[in-house]
Parts: sequence; C-alpha cells; structure tokens
Amino acid sequence: MFNFDKNRFLKTQTGAVNQKDNINTVIDELLPEIDNIFFIGSGGVGILFDSTIEFARTRSAFPFQRVLAAEFIASPNKTFSSKSLVVIPSLSGTTKETLELVDFCNKKHVKTLALVGSPNTPLEKEATYTVYNDVLDDTSSESYYLQGLMIVLRVMLKKGEITTEKYDSYFQDFAKLPGELLKVKQQAEPMAKEFAQKFQDTPYHIITGAGDSFTEAYYYGMCILEEMQWIKTRPVQAADFFHGTLELVEKGVSVIVFEGEDFSRPIVDRVRHFLPEVTDTITVIDTKDYQMDISNETRKIISPIVLATILERVSACLSDQRKHPLTVRRYYKRIPY
Repeated sequence: MFNFDKNRFLKTQTGAVNQKDNINTVIDELLPEIDNIFFIGSGGVGILFDSTIEFARTRSAFPFQRVLAAEFIASPNKTFSSKSLVVIPSLSGTTKETLELVDFCNKKHVKTLALVGSPNTPLEKEATYTVYNDVLDDTSSESYYLQGLMIVLRVMLKKGEITTEKYDSYFQDFAKLPGELLKVKQQAEPMAKEFAQKFQDTPYHIITGAGDSFTEAYYYGMCILEEMQWIKTRPVQAADFFHGTLELVEKGVSVIVFEGEDFSRPIVDRVRHFLPEVTDTITVIDTKDYQMDISNETRKIISPIVLATILERVSACLSDQRKHPLTVRRYYKRIPY
C-alpha cells in the first residue's frame, strides 16, 4: 500500500486494544463514587468522542456528555461536580485548552482521566489517571474511537446494562480488529487511488452521514480536508440534509456519503437515493462493503473505526496526487492565536 507503515499501524491498534485493563481499573475504582462522565477535548480528538456519546445514547442510562473544553471552562455544565469524572483526550498532551481544563478540574477537586498519544506530556503529569497509547495523526482516530467504546462498555457492564457474555464477545472481536482493519485498508486502496485522481482539483465537498458515522463526516471534513488539504467542506447530518443543504446540490457538486451499520442506515439511504436526481458527483463509502472476520453485532458499533481506516488511505492518496503533504499548515501551531 502507498505510503503506509503496516507494522506501526498494527502496533498502534493493538496498543489501543491492550488498554482494556488500564481503563477497567479506573472505571471500576471510580464508578461507585461518580454520578456522570464528561468527555471534554478540543479539535479533532474531541470530535471523535461524539461517536462515543452516540453509542451510549441508545444503550446506557448512565449520564455521559461531550463538551468543548473552551466552552466548558467558560461555563461548566450544571451537572458538573466533585462526583464527575472528566475524560480528557489529547494526542499531543500539550493542547492549550486541555491543559487549562485539567488545571480547572484539579482546582475543583474533580478526578480526570487523560487519554494521551505521546509520552511524558504536561497533561499526563497533571491528570489523576492516564491511559497512554503511542499514536500519530494517521493512526489516532481508531485508537480513540476504541478507547471511548471501552469506557462506555465497562460502565454498562458494571451497571448491569450488558451481560458478561455480550461484553466478552465484543472484546473477542476487538482483539482481532487490528488485523481485520489492515485487510480493510487493502480493500480500500483501489477506491482511494481512484478518488484522489478524480477529485484532486475539486475545491468543495458536501459530506454527510448519520448515527455514529456522522462523527467521521464532521471530523474528516474539518480536520483532514480543511486543515490538512485546505479544501472547503460542508459536513451535514443526513437527518438534516433535507432541511437546507439539499438546495446547494446540483450537477458537478461533490457529495460524499458515509454509511455505517447501525440504526442510521435508513436515514443515510434516503439521502443516497435522492442524490442521483440532482448531482452526478456522488461518492459512497459504506462500511458494509468491506469484508472482515468480525461479528455483525460488533460491526454495528465500530463503523467510525472502519471509516477512519478507509479514509486514511484516501488521505494518503489525495495528498500525493495534490502534492500537498498532510503535515503542512499555514497557521495551526505556527502563529499566535
């Protein structure tokens, strides 16, 4: 595969799976004394936990919330208290907003769990607990998606919202996931090359999805195509597509559809079936099209992970075709703001 480090990918994703015991230790210790869990980050890594909240929304009565770090510090949620656990994801462990957040929580005597992707970070030093899995930008999404699932699943197990058998079956599949995701990448490579050749000069994309697949639509539009390729995008929830954005679609307008395997398929299908009436530029990335030795029950909850794995191939090929490295920035961490 083009510009791909197989061993690093497998090491990163296996490392994420292996955080199970570390995560379980924290949750088991704190759950009897907490009333809620906040996932609070900033930028792309914060966005990834929207899928965690979406997963929990239909499966758990325990209060999970996702808030932007800057907004939370300016105006904390009413339910935030000393009986909260704040989960703080940060790839670098140096992000300004997350360091302000951990300091804010420490002053309020609120316990924090940092999910970091780099060693010996300022965030790790200040957080109550830390889970560390070494990641880089191109391997981080799957790792953070999986850690979010592991936190919620552990809470559900301890609260009696899921059986031990069901819990164990998910983790049996998670153990196979690194190798299965590698197979997905191999399957996605031809599509990624074709996409890159076709859309290398396209200045604007509408990106849509629903359920947990919308998280990846939002993330990929803002954090990859906009930040890393300087391509304008309009991520829109498929459930809202017919309430405004459809009026922007016409022949030649690119619409990218992300479809997962959860309850949201009929919502996405409605958009998917409408689009050929108004545009000839449609790309559908459907996780169901990719073969994996993973149970159907687990496939329903890992669509964002599979999409992230597919889209990394798209990003690699697109950046090469455009001669625009994914690491180039004009402003981000280059000038004061």
